[in-house]
Amino acid sequence: MPDDAALPADSKLTRSKRSWAQSGKFLTGRISRPETERLPPGQHLVKDWPVLDLGLQPEIPLDRWRLDVTGAVEQPVSWSWAEFLAQKQSREVTDIHCVTTWSRYDNNWEGLLTRDLLDLVMPKEEAGFVLLHSYDGYTTNLALEDFAAPDAMLVHSWEGKPLTREHGGPLRLMVPHLYFWKSAKWLQKIEFRPADRRGFWEMNGYHNHADPWKEERYSADE
Repeated sequence: MPDDAALPADSKLTRSKRSWAQSGKFLTGRISRPETERLPPGQHLVKDWPVLDLGLQPEIPLDRWRLDVTGAVEQPVSWSWAEFLAQKQSREVTDIHCVTTWSRYDNNWEGLLTRDLLDLVMPKEEAGFVLLHSYDGYTTNLALEDFAAPDAMLVHSWEGKPLTREHGGPLRLMVPHLYFWKSAKWLQKIEFRPADRRGFWEMNGYHNHADPWKEERYSADE
């Protein structure tokens, strides 16, 4: 499997995005509240679903796919595709917001709610953070409270069809209240941790939390 070293950490894309962080590109300086405004500041609506990745779109045969849930949990799991689908499946309709300024309303998803996953693996008392590992070597981090949002899911279907490879299939995370780089594609491992550890974009200029309504696009350290 690829590791972090497989990612283009000094590619043209990562250099550009570090430059965006330094210059504050796309920032409006305006803060709106989700309860009063559906579209976060600096965003525009799209009807399609733009494809953004690091130039790698791994092809994972379902007979070789596994999802490992490890770390600070009472009941770690390692599921095959059939075992994952045998878990409780749910449907949600959510908006999504990308840090590159596009938003898309009313996306229909099917998958496993993260809260149902938490009930199965039972995070230990010291677990406060989650690190997501993808089949292309990508990583991203979340606080446990964000991972456990009521509408956050491990999704395998979008608009009634299996999630395509370009959009992270067979399985990706979907956390609609954060910028979408936190919703890791091609999900391979979910690691529960007592301490935070920044992921790929968080180490390349992006904000560690990523709330769209607060315009948390870039790191305060930049």
